[in-house]
Amino acid sequence: MTAEPVDEVLGALADPTRRALLDALARRGAASASALAADLPVSRQAIVKHLTVLEQAGLVSSARTGREMRYTPRSAPLDATARWLADLATSWDRRLDAIKRAAESEDP
Repeated sequence: MTAEPVDEVLGALADPTRRALLDALARRGAASASALAADLPVSRQAIVKHLTVLEQAGLVSSARTGREMRYTPRSAPLDATARWLADLATSWDRRLDAIKRAAESEDP
């Protein structure tokens, strides 16, 4: 994964309201902005703005159903970001292990 999608995903996840929206969508599945706004102390207009950020990051998709826009969570960007973070953690673990070995092998 390149840095740009990771940046977008992590930027979108940095806001607690957007994380709450993703959590609500993960629990309930597709939902309208109005339904999501009913569960949060935020206006419907603010919810739509947050959903737009999530959609730009690829974390939700939207589809019109009649007069209503319904939002659905997408896991692919989260999966890709999790893989990137796991690779980063593995790299750091290797580096820390090498430092530890070097420190232990030094003569006092």
